Amino acid sequence: MALNNPERRDGHHQPANQVLLTVSGEIDPHIQAKIANGQRPQADYIAMADEFGADLIDYQGARRQTGRLGRWIEALLGANLMLAWACFKARHRYRVIFTDGEQVGLPLAAMLKFLAPARRVRHMMIVHILSVRKKTILMDLFHLWTHIDRFLVYATWQQDYIRNRWPIPPYKVVFTPFMVDSDFFSPGPWEAGELTLLAGLKQPILCAVGLEFRDYPTLIEAVRGVDLSVVIAAASPWSKRADTTQGTQIPENVRVQRFSQYELRAVYQASAFLVMPLYPVDFQAGVTAILEAMSMSKAVICTRTPGQTDVVLEDHTGLYVPPGDPAALRAAILDLIADPQKAARMGANGRRRVIENMNLAQYTRRLKSILDEVSG
Repeated sequence: MALNNPERRDGHHQPANQVLLTVSGEIDPHIQAKIANGQRPQADYIAMADEFGADLIDYQGARRQTGRLGRWIEALLGANLMLAWACFKARHRYRVIFTDGEQVGLPLAAMLKFLAPARRVRHMMIVHILSVRKKTILMDLFHLWTHIDRFLVYATWQQDYIRNRWPIPPYKVVFTPFMVDSDFFSPGPWEAGELTLLAGLKQPILCAVGLEFRDYPTLIEAVRGVDLSVVIAAASPWSKRADTTQGTQIPENVRVQRFSQYELRAVYQASAFLVMPLYPVDFQAGVTAILEAMSMSKAVICTRTPGQTDVVLEDHTGLYVPPGDPAALRAAILDLIADPQKAARMGANGRRRVIENMNLAQYTRRLKSILDEVSG
C-alpha cells in the first residue's frame, strides 16, 4: 500500500487528501472483498479513511516510501519506528497526520520536535495506554506533548492520568468511546447452519474472548464443576499476550478454541452471555469483545479494573466482579443463569447503548469533528 489511498492510483505525488492515517500492521489485500462478502466486520481504519478523506499507510506502504533507510530502521528499531519515519518524510504533503497508537505517535512526535522544529503538520494520536514506564519516561524527558495536538483516549482513567501528569491543556486530551461494527455483530436473523459450531455442548453456554490481560485461571476455577459449558476463544488479531489457559487444568465443561471473526459471531449468538475476566489494568483491555457481545444483545460480566469501567453499566448492561475472585465470579454467573430475563434485559440495553453511542459510524463522525477542529 502506498501513501495514497489504495483505491486511488492516479500516479500523482501530491495527494488529493489532506490527512494521513497510519495502520500499525499490514492490510490484507483482500480485505474489501471479505467485508463485502460478510466474512468479517468493517475495518475501523477503512471507515475512518472514508469519513476523513484520508490516505492510509501501513507497514508495506512505509517500506516502499522509505527504501533502504526504512529497512535499516525496521531491522534495528522495529516496524513502528519505520512507519513513523515514513510519516515524518510525508509531513509536508498533509495538514494532519493521524497515528493509530502511541507506538507510532510518540516516535513521530519526537521526529517532529527535534528534526523539524518549524513544523506545519498537525498531529492527532490515539492513546491505548500511556501510563507504562517506558512511555512516561519518553514523555517526561522530551516533552513530546508539544507535538501532539490531540490525545484521543478510550479510557477515562488514561484521560485523567495524562491530564494530571503533564501540563497539557485539558481540551487536548479527549475521551472517545471505542466502537464496534454493529451491522456485522448483529443479533440476527440467523440460519440454523450458522449456529452448529458449538453443537453438542451442554446448555447454557457462556463465552469468554480474547488474550489481552485475560484472567482465564480465575474464570476456569469459577466454573469448575458448574453445570454449564464455557467456550474460551483465546485468540486476538492484535494482542501478543500469552494464552493464560496454558498450564491450567481445563475441566470437562470448558472448551478452549480459536475462531475466525465470522465464527466468533456465531459463538456470541449461541452464548447466554459474555464473561470478561481481567487482571487489574488501567486501560481498556477487553473492550473489543465487550462491545461485540453487547452489539449481539448479550449481557456482560466483567472484572472491575481501573481501566475497564467506561463500557459496562452496572445492573443495566451487565455486572462487575472483583479481580481474582473465583467465588464472586461464580456467584455472578449463577445469578444471570438463574434469571434469563434479567440477562436478556441487560443484553437489549447493551445493544441499545451500542446503537446510540458506540457503533463505528458514530465513532468516525466524532473523530472527524475533532479532526476538523484541529485542522481548521
